[in-house]
Amino acid sequence: MPIPPDTGTASVRLRFRLAGDRGLLVECGDAIDPAINDRVRALKALATRRPPAGVTELVPAYRSLLVIYDPLRTDPQQLMTAFTALGRQVRRMDIPAPKTVDIPVCYSDEFGPDIDFVARHNKISVDDVIRQHTAPVYRIYMIGFAPGFAYLGGLPKSLHTPRLTSPRMAVPAGAVGIANDQTGMYPVEIPGGWRIIGRTPLILFDPDRPEPVPYAAGDRIRFTAISRQRYRQIIHARGLI
Repeated sequence: MPIPPDTGTASVRLRFRLAGDRGLLVECGDAIDPAINDRVRALKALATRRPPAGVTELVPAYRSLLVIYDPLRTDPQQLMTAFTALGRQVRRMDIPAPKTVDIPVCYSDEFGPDIDFVARHNKISVDDVIRQHTAPVYRIYMIGFAPGFAYLGGLPKSLHTPRLTSPRMAVPAGAVGIANDQTGMYPVEIPGGWRIIGRTPLILFDPDRPEPVPYAAGDRIRFTAISRQRYRQIIHARGLI
């Protein structure tokens, strides 16, 4: 339910949509674009520093910010007024500096059952898949779907590959995959339909850590290829084998 369209200022034109009985979606644009995602990050940073009354959580996505609020303390109209005011300052707000997180990946038939398919689909070699997948530094646009699941932008077009026609019932934690024009890592074991090309030995989600996930929306991910031996060394150091 749109309310009302194109509210905002010349700085950032915002649109607002209701999201249930205690959520307000603040849209900063209408495309998956780094500049729009930066506006989302800046708006979240500004609202974190000076939170409007009643806001309990802020969840950034590709082009929008989900505002969770206490309906006993505020309402959508008050929040629209508050975020419209914040939107006037977004371009003057320093965006938090992203950090780059290195993710070691063992690319192989053992850990990447779909890597041969990705190579055949794109008419390249498996070595080319590995080389091209590790070349970019990927932007984390958002985290969702599962705890710590990062949606990454920047996958080379030469690696775009359709999802599985039937999802797997269980994809192991640490699996690295490709789905259409996206790539990402599975932090926990869950069903999934992405084409799995490798696995990282890192623990990507641990609820017992002070920071359960080692990255956040806006950070960067860099994949590095490791051997089976190195993969097992890291697993062994964790006491898992």
